[in-house]
Amino acid sequence: MSARSGFSRREFLATGVGAAAWPGLQTFPASQDLATLTVKQASELLRRKQASPVDLVQACLKRIERYDRSINAFITVTREQALATAREMEAELQRGKTRGPLHGIPIALKDNIDTAGVRTTAASGVFKDRVPAEDAEVVLRLKRAGAILLGKLNLHEFALGGTSSVTYFGPVHNPWALDRVPGGSSGGSGAAIAADLCIGTLGTDTGGSIRIPSSHCGIVGFKPTYGRVSNRGVIPMSWTLDHVGPMCKTVEDAALLLGVIAGYDELDPSSVSAPVPDYSRAIRTPTSKLRVGVARTPFFDGINTEVAKAVEAAIDVLRKLTTDVKDVKVPATGNIADVWNPEIYAYHMPWITKTPGLYQEATRNLIQRAADERSAAYAEARHQVDIVRREIKKVFAEVDVVITPTQRGLAQLIVPQPAAANAGRGGAPAAGVGAGGIVNTGAFNIYGLPTITVPCGFSGSGLPIGLQISGNHFEEPTVLALAHAYEQATDWHKRRPKL
Repeated sequence: MSARSGFSRREFLATGVGAAAWPGLQTFPASQDLATLTVKQASELLRRKQASPVDLVQACLKRIERYDRSINAFITVTREQALATAREMEAELQRGKTRGPLHGIPIALKDNIDTAGVRTTAASGVFKDRVPAEDAEVVLRLKRAGAILLGKLNLHEFALGGTSSVTYFGPVHNPWALDRVPGGSSGGSGAAIAADLCIGTLGTDTGGSIRIPSSHCGIVGFKPTYGRVSNRGVIPMSWTLDHVGPMCKTVEDAALLLGVIAGYDELDPSSVSAPVPDYSRAIRTPTSKLRVGVARTPFFDGINTEVAKAVEAAIDVLRKLTTDVKDVKVPATGNIADVWNPEIYAYHMPWITKTPGLYQEATRNLIQRAADERSAAYAEARHQVDIVRREIKKVFAEVDVVITPTQRGLAQLIVPQPAAANAGRGGAPAAGVGAGGIVNTGAFNIYGLPTITVPCGFSGSGLPIGLQISGNHFEEPTVLALAHAYEQATDWHKRRPKL
């Protein structure tokens, strides 16, 4: 494991590293930056022997060194480990062995996902020296699929906020505008994909932490059904609401990653035993018969005019791709903080009572206030989650998907700590996110629905805007199919920030 500044500046491909190690390699044009490829594109190059896993890793490391000083997406870069794994994956390919589409693909992981032998900090001074002995279940699955770990990504401390500015390791900057937040809590993941610092990544989502940064960074972020992907080995925020999912450059990439990490884990009490479809095939399912519901209240309330214009234009595109578009009402969810505050305090009690000074101020204040929550209120709120997860199914009797804006506002300016995460009732996770907060995303954590965000436009100042698509429980294939159809009908996902 190396320090962030400790890796080589050596040019990839020009050195001949891949060609020397892999006989028969067809040299890929040196002008092409391999780190800018999608998972699918990179996988195809490896299959055709037009690039090697070492080439891909070197390309990503080069971009990390060049750009991450200004973005601050990475907490840890595992340079030597990544190169060693790349050589192993290359040797397997040379022998004719392939583990699937992620074989040899460089990825990075949000730093609240345990990685054996590599520190996992949750962006906190509390865990700054924490090195897990075991991989999280999703990491084990990625490694078995041949993915290569480049390092660990910055986040809002302990995932308790929506800006990624409150972190022991310094704020994450949005690649589209370095003075803006990338969103949170998976801000490092969103920024890393937008800046092409890695080819794929995972985030976690309790109230929007995959979808908020994906929307603000102009990428694809997918929160699957609650229980679809194992949470075991992920530092929890709220056991009732936590999800793990992919953050990628395209919907197809999200389908590829989800296909690897999805599935039952008998050691995770939140995991659900259900068949895992072929998500990559599902994205090509025709959408002409799908019924689309637009949930306007409260998701369009107080919406930024530029966001509203982009989302309405996206809905017009969906009208051409589906059989029907109509407004629908979804059940009210109540205050999400009534569920997560007691669970946050329950997890943090050993540290917040003994070493409170190791937390960032905004995080410490949030957790300490969470101790005041009444047990009766929590019991009622937790009961309501079960009720709402059943009630939402009724909506899907009349539509197949539900559409909302991902965020009602644009990425906000970075505010210096501790003011960046002003903690009101309900806690800092809702504060500092931008106009609309977590209202548009958090409801779908309570519902437990599979929900994706895809780029659907930009503001006049060049800030990305996201469209949110949700389906019934375990209807990931339907969500992916419509998201992919929309993506192919537009070109928003092809735009990259100028770094």
